[in-house]
Formats: sequence, structure tokens, C-alpha cells
Amino acid sequence: MAEKLAPEKRHSFFHGSQKVFEWDQTLDEVNMYITLPKGVPTKLFHCKIQSKHVEVGIKGNPPYLNHDLTLPVKTDSSFWTIEDDILHITLQKRDKGQTWSSPIEGQGQLDPYAADLEQKRLMLQRFQEENPGFDFSQAQFSGNCPDPRTFMGGIRSD
Repeated sequence: MAEKLAPEKRHSFFHGSQKVFEWDQTLDEVNMYITLPKGVPTKLFHCKIQSKHVEVGIKGNPPYLNHDLTLPVKTDSSFWTIEDDILHITLQKRDKGQTWSSPIEGQGQLDPYAADLEQKRLMLQRFQEENPGFDFSQAQFSGNCPDPRTFMGGIRSD
């Protein structure tokens, strides 16, 4: 049932007409997806994840992406992989349940409507996680959605 509350589609960040990356999030992590240029051996790509910064590039060249993150991440459980010409960066949120408006600070922010939908989806994920026998995939909120981190005593860590 939890997969019913997974992100339905990825958000895209464009610079001009070029797609820089796609991204989605869960209660625990933010995922970034970067399509790699064809013809470059995968062993030449590098990614450096710091608490509030990410850098992606091809060794010997200026970084393709060199930006601060919107919020801090846990570096010991964040990682990156390459599969099918896609660089997938998994950023473990330092604050579980925090709704990110974009992975990169000041770039590609979700509009208020999309941010509200994201917060509602994360709240339903939280309910699903705390009540595994119930199906919240058809649940809806009327009015403003509360913050998943603090609602009714906050996120349980057990």
C-alpha cells in the first residue's frame, strides 16, 4: 500500500530550455536524477555530497552542478549511483518528514500549489508508515495540510 503513496511523477528543473535534473521525495529522502551525456565513460563522472552542498561533474572539467542544498542531509547515508545513463543521487533528509520545495537552494522551487500537494502526499505517507494495516491512498485533506514533522506529536522514530 505504501507504493500507492509514492511520488506519481518527478519534478523537473530546467535552465532555459535544458533539463538540468528531475527530482522527487519521500518522508526520508530526496532523489535527484541527471541524464548523462552520451559517449562519456561512466567512470569519469563524480559526485560529492556534503551536508548542505552537492557537486556533480566529469573529472577534469568544471562541475555541471555545484550548488547548496535547500536543507541539510545525512552524508553517511546519502549516496549516488549510475544506471542506464542516469546519475541517481539519494539524499537522506536530516529532518525526516521535512517537505523540500527543491533540492537546490533558490533554483526550481515548486509553486505554492505543487508544494501543498507534496506536503499532503508526505503526510499521507507518514500516516501509512504509522498505520501499516490501513490504506490512505484515497484519503484527502480539506483546507491546509499540517506539517508532517509536527502534527499530533511528530514523527515516531521507533
